Order: sequence, then C-alpha cells, then structure tokens
Amino acid sequence: MTRHSVISTRIDADTMALMDNLATAQGRSRAWLVAQAVREYAEREAEMLAFIEEGERSAREEPLISAEEMQEWIAAKRREIRAKRNKDAA
Repeated sequence: MTRHSVISTRIDADTMALMDNLATAQGRSRAWLVAQAVREYAEREAEMLAFIEEGERSAREEPLISAEEMQEWIAAKRREIRAKRNKDAA
C-alpha cells in the first residue's frame, strides 16, 4: 500500500477558486489536484536536474568542441536537412 504524507500550504483566494473550478470540472478533489501538480513539478524538476548533471559530467569528462566546430556541425546538419527536403519534394 502506498504511504501518503500531509503537506500544508497557503494559497491565495484566486488560486483556490481555480482549484475549486478544476476539481469540480474534473470530478476530483482539491487534494488530488494538488498531489498531481506537486508530482508533475517534482518529476519535471528531477528530469531537468538530471539533464544538467549529465551536461556537467560531460563537460568534465568528455572533450569539448570549439565554437567554430559547432558552427560547422550546425551548417552541415542544415545542408543535410535541406537536401532531404529537396529529395522529398522531387
């Protein structure tokens, strides 16, 4: 069985009215909406943190490329995309 914890917070009247409208429209409780919002926020932030940590690890451990090399890579990708579009259009 899943354990639940209780969190208490203060929100302004406008936000509470939005929550009430959403809860009514969706047939859910305020508690469910808040739990869902917190879950989605936590998952999104954890994903962003993992992305940042991977970038930092990569910068420490893997060789970096110069701005010029990146510009050349981008130009090559653009040429590749244009060629594919031209081929598909023909």
